Amino acid sequence: MYHYQVFVSQEATFGWLSEVGWVGVDLFFVLSGYLIANGLLGGLVRGQALDLGGFYARRMFRTWPVYWLVLAAYFLAPALMGGKTPPPLWRFLTFTQNWGLQPGTAFSHAWSLCIEEQFYATLPLAALLGTHAVAAWGWGRRQAWGALALLLAVGVGLRALLWAWYGREDSPLADHYYPWVYYGTLCRFDEFLPGVALAMLKHLHPETWRRLMGAAGRWLLPAALLALLAMGYGVLRHYYVDGYGYGGFMSIAGYSLVAMSFGLLVAAAMRPGSWLQRTRVPGAATLAAWSYPLYLSHKPVAYIVANAGSASLAAAPGWRLALVTAACLAVAALLHHLVERPGLRLRERWFPQQFKPVGDAPPRAGGAVAP
Repeated sequence: MYHYQVFVSQEATFGWLSEVGWVGVDLFFVLSGYLIANGLLGGLVRGQALDLGGFYARRMFRTWPVYWLVLAAYFLAPALMGGKTPPPLWRFLTFTQNWGLQPGTAFSHAWSLCIEEQFYATLPLAALLGTHAVAAWGWGRRQAWGALALLLAVGVGLRALLWAWYGREDSPLADHYYPWVYYGTLCRFDEFLPGVALAMLKHLHPETWRRLMGAAGRWLLPAALLALLAMGYGVLRHYYVDGYGYGGFMSIAGYSLVAMSFGLLVAAAMRPGSWLQRTRVPGAATLAAWSYPLYLSHKPVAYIVANAGSASLAAAPGWRLALVTAACLAVAALLHHLVERPGLRLRERWFPQQFKPVGDAPPRAGGAVAP
């Protein structure tokens, strides 16, 4: 909804949802933080040894095939894909395109994938470092949570510093806000942390997790909804203020708090018996399966369709919305079935596991990760 406003209609087609739609990437980061950390911690707590090569190969087969195809289209047919100049190819191939990224360049929306790939690269190394710390220095759960709190403080502190430089409209460096805050790895990585925290709670504190997933967790969904309402209001009213610039609180703490709100929502969705757990939305599973190629391809597809008959479609915004949506879904479905699924089948054939069994050694008492 946000991208439709930015790339096609140039107006809030979906009302306030268009204005706050950009926080979808925050939910994406939280979900990824949980899913990847949950898989890693689950195996380590069971006493398995992480196979770094297997982990990285599985991530590559999951994300690279469709990405390479869309990337090739941007460089081989730039006029068709929007006519804008992309950053150098090596920035895409090394997943560093988001560093200092200027808005409005071709394939700019891949900035979030770059941060995601950087997360994939570093989290297993952090997990291995944690297991070494357990074995060598007797570190445990307290140190793990301390490290998480320190990382959160780094993200918030860096945003505070950069907001002071770039956040106000009257700053001569105001155009640096997007390249170094909104797109910046060090300013957005802490949005993975609520998902990682959920995985840590699940595997390092199993009794607490069982209580949270039981009757004691009845408050999760109401708390998540209240938090999301509060943060939605903050995004609408205080993220950017005309005549002032980017709001200090929303820039410094808001990114983290939005992610924490989504963390509560994810926890509520996992709780057995909750409304989110019971509710089934027709078509949601299919849309979820297509979501990654949809993310990669929707911007150029929307551009192509909206400009194919720009005058007539602009005069019929409802038809334009329907055609753009249908085209985006169709291309996503094709990419999923023709590129993504074959890549996933190869992954399961060649790299079925990310762990190597190391015997039956149980995890250490108290939930600490076994070496």
